[in-house]
Amino acid sequence: MGKQDIANRKDILVLVHRFYEKVRADAEIGHFFNETITDWPKHMEKLTDFWEMNLFFVQKYNGNPLQVHADLDSDMGRTIENYHFGIWLRHWFATLDAHFRGPNAEKAKQRARNISVRMFIAIYEQRKRDGVL
Repeated sequence: MGKQDIANRKDILVLVHRFYEKVRADAEIGHFFNETITDWPKHMEKLTDFWEMNLFFVQKYNGNPLQVHADLDSDMGRTIENYHFGIWLRHWFATLDAHFRGPNAEKAKQRARNISVRMFIAIYEQRKRDGVL
């Protein structure tokens, strides 16, 4: 049986959980998550809300991911680089390709590309405001 497209919140939940299994185990980026997230069930619910909003325009997500990641970079000694977002994207794409196929899966890839660029720009701008650059 072929892969189906992302159709609902249940599918997003599968995607988010499988993706973070990969990310948390990654030697190069896992520490950013494993050292800072203390309530994984709550975090997974928030991320599912985030992607449901991005894919289906369901407005459950409440937060500012750009600022959260800029703050995380500061907390982690300003060590988050564009390279790390590349690893994050590779895992995202691999997870999507392993489980889904269709327009919403492609939309999830494009949104992730855009989000990764915007997050790194937010980190860079925060470094400039902090006088680090």
